[in-house]
Amino acid sequence: MSTRVPPYPIFDADNHLYETQDAFTKYLPEEFKGAIRYVEVDGRTKIAVRGHISEYIPNPTFEVVARPGAQEDYFRIGNPEGKSYREIIGKPMRSIPAFREPKSRLELMDEQGIERTLMFPTLASLLEERMSDDPELTHIVIHALNEWLYETWQFNYENRIFTTPVITLPIVEKAIEELEWVVERGAKAILIRPAPVPGFSGSRSFGLPEFDPFWEKVVEYDLLVTLHSSDSGYSRYTDDWESNKREFLPFQPDVFRMIGQWRPIEDSVAALICHGALSRFPTLKIAVVENGASWVGPLIKTLKDVYKKYPQQFAEEPVSVLRRNVHISPFWEENMADLAELLGVERVLFGSDFPHPEGLGDPASFVDELKNLTDEEKALIMGGNLARLISG
Repeated sequence: MSTRVPPYPIFDADNHLYETQDAFTKYLPEEFKGAIRYVEVDGRTKIAVRGHISEYIPNPTFEVVARPGAQEDYFRIGNPEGKSYREIIGKPMRSIPAFREPKSRLELMDEQGIERTLMFPTLASLLEERMSDDPELTHIVIHALNEWLYETWQFNYENRIFTTPVITLPIVEKAIEELEWVVERGAKAILIRPAPVPGFSGSRSFGLPEFDPFWEKVVEYDLLVTLHSSDSGYSRYTDDWESNKREFLPFQPDVFRMIGQWRPIEDSVAALICHGALSRFPTLKIAVVENGASWVGPLIKTLKDVYKKYPQQFAEEPVSVLRRNVHISPFWEENMADLAELLGVERVLFGSDFPHPEGLGDPASFVDELKNLTDEEKALIMGGNLARLISG
C-alpha cells in the first residue's frame, strides 16, 4: 500500500472490479439464459458464450487472480531471461472483498491515498465481439450486465467510485434507451468498445451521422465517454496473416499480433475525427484508457499529412480536434512529458489499472513516473484533469 500521498487529490482513471459468476446472468431474461453459461472443463470453470467456450480470460470466476502489479518489472525492464507468462506473474492470490464490492474498495482506496476513481468491469470486455452477429442479443446481455453493475457497485458510489456502465451501439435507438437508463441511475461516465459497430447489414463507424442522435444525448447529459481496451475483433485481420482462425487471447504471447495491437484504438479515434463526430459535437469528451500512447504520435503525423493533401475532406483541422476532444490515460511506463507535449498536459490522465497484474500495485506511485513536469502539471495529471471531466 501507499506510504506517501502526493499533496494533491488523486483521481484514478483506470481501476477494475472483478465480476462475480452471476454478473451476466442474474438479470438475463429467462428465454436468453442459454446465451451465457459457466461450464466445467477438466475440473476448471469456463465461460461459454452462445455455446462456445471462451479462453479469453482463463479464470472467469476470479476466485484466484494475479497479484496487483505482478508485471511491473516486466514492463519496467523487459524480459531478458525469456520467462513465460506464468513465471512473470508468479504466485496468484485469492480475490479479496475490495475486488468485488464498493464498501471494501473504498477502505482500500483510503489506504492507497486514492480519492476517486473510474471503475471498469473486467470480464465484460469479451461480450460484444462474441455476439457481434446478433445485435438484439447484444443489447439484452449488456443491459443485464448493467443491472448487475448498478445493483452491486452503483454508478456513483459516494461520489468517489464511478463505475462505467457499458453502452453497446448496434441499434442506435436501443443504445439511447440504455444511455437514459444509466443516466437516471447516476452514471457520470460510460464505456464504449473501441471497434467498428456491428449491425444487421455489416459493421460501420460510430463516427458516422447515423450515431448523431446518440452522441447528442451524451453531450446533453455531459457524460465522459471512455474507450477502454477490449476485444475489438481485430484478430480476424491477424488471423489472415497467420492462417490460424482462433479466439483472441490477450494473455498468450503472439509477437505478430503485438506489433499492431494498438490499431483498434488508433482507428477508433481516427474514425471519430475523420467521420466528423467530434466536429459535429465539439464538446464531446473522450477518454482513452488502457490503450497506451505509442499510437498518438503516428496518428498526429498521418492526420497532418492527409489534411495537407485533402483539407476539403475535413470539417476542421484534424489535429486540433484530437487535442480538443481526446484525453489519454497512458501506460505508467510511458513518457508523460512527451505525451503532454503532443496533446497538452490538460489531456493526460493518470490511470493505474489496479488491481490487474499489468498495472501498479501501489497506484499513487505513478507520481514517481512523472518526470520533467512541474508540480502544477503533476496535479493535473494525477487528478485535476479527470475531476474537470466528471461533472457533479
